[in-house]
Amino acid sequence: MGLTAGIFAGAAGTTALDAVTYLDMAVRGRPASELPARAAGELADRAGADLGSGEAAASRREGVGALLGYAAGLGVGALYGLLAGDRRLPLPVAALGLSVAAMAAGDAPLTALRLTDPRDWDMTSWMSDAVPHLVYGLTAAVVYRRLTRP
Repeated sequence: MGLTAGIFAGAAGTTALDAVTYLDMAVRGRPASELPARAAGELADRAGADLGSGEAAASRREGVGALLGYAAGLGVGALYGLLAGDRRLPLPVAALGLSVAAMAAGDAPLTALRLTDPRDWDMTSWMSDAVPHLVYGLTAAVVYRRLTRP
């Protein structure tokens, strides 16, 4: 039950994260991040996978980058489900833990690939990253709780 509930909670959290991110883009008129696509391209290069060339390759990088984000969100939810099981964590603790885990799952690979360095981010960049991840964590924690304790 914990694994399945965790996956569903991660899916709900990822949807909420995406909605908040797109709302931020719409309100502030900011472009989408290029980092997921760059990470997908870098990982494909390291794996020896040919994504093609031109516009098709750019589209593949964008698609794979987005899929990596979904994998991170679902993976964090699944891991939470496995670890939490039937334990009843206080909602704020669960939400914060999920938020931090999701942010790490998204940002650590980008940092390891040297595509970004959080030490160089300004406050706006930190807020643009932290707020959607906090929404992810809260949403995932609420959905997990609802699924495991209806």
